[in-house]
Amino acid sequence: MNIARLIFVVLLPIMGGCASHAPAPVEDRGGVPAAPMAPAAPAAQVTTVATDSDARYYTVKKGDTLYSIALDNGQDYKDLAAWNNLDDPNRIKTGQQLRVSPSDNGAPVAVAKPVDFGAPVETRHATASTGTNTDTFKREPKGGKGVWSEEALAKAQQAEKAQPSAEAKSEVRPAEAKPAEKPVAAIDDVDWMWPANGKVITPFAEGGSKGVDIAGKAGDPVLAAAGGVVSYAGAGLRGYGNLVVLRHNATYLSVYAHNSKILVKEKQTVAKGQKIAEMGSSDAESPRLHFEIRHQGKPADPQKFLPTR
Repeated sequence: MNIARLIFVVLLPIMGGCASHAPAPVEDRGGVPAAPMAPAAPAAQVTTVATDSDARYYTVKKGDTLYSIALDNGQDYKDLAAWNNLDDPNRIKTGQQLRVSPSDNGAPVAVAKPVDFGAPVETRHATASTGTNTDTFKREPKGGKGVWSEEALAKAQQAEKAQPSAEAKSEVRPAEAKPAEKPVAAIDDVDWMWPANGKVITPFAEGGSKGVDIAGKAGDPVLAAAGGVVSYAGAGLRGYGNLVVLRHNATYLSVYAHNSKILVKEKQTVAKGQKIAEMGSSDAESPRLHFEIRHQGKPADPQKFLPTR
């Protein structure tokens, strides 16, 4: 027992000294932690939406019909009915405002909408334990480690010479000459011909006749003065009788009135010189063809467009 007590007395100071010391601090060599990045402002995505703010409108007057309004504005009556939500083209009222064009310029309006790119990406600094070069820690030169020698220097100089210079990389070659393009025909160009062989008995007159009257016999062929699409075929315009209207492009229409018989249907495509009707005297004093050319809905003198004869 004396020996055990002696050992305990000897070890007691040593145990007390170990307990009195705090653990050694652990040094954090990971660098300063990066502050969390604020989410970037959402970018703007540009989309387009149509606008009808530039559309033209017409106030219905007494005696107007949807067919006459469409013709005077160079439009298809079905388009007017659709733009104005008209179930029955024959039901319009005096004083009613009708939209008579899709848009003057057709330009869309740009609308900016934010784009969600999801959660921000966290960026962390490289730690000191990384064994390679980083933006934060540089452990060795970019060229790597190596023993200097005359042979190593010579190899390095040869490698630099082998690399193409910046000037060679940025060399701009002259653009190759392209062959001249053929001129494109104007969009308004229409190849016109006379729609009937008779004599002009009524010429065009500003404020009077909106076209020319061509004499003939009942049943004489009425020909399409140019290729186009049938915009109207019927008897819905007062004073025109049995009428055919052809649309040739976005600018020009042609009108064929007083027919005894119509041989085409609406939306039918016809060729220049194709027989589209037979001459008659519907809403006229005698057999004749009343022929008009409309430029953007306005009557123009047909004889300025038709070939001389």
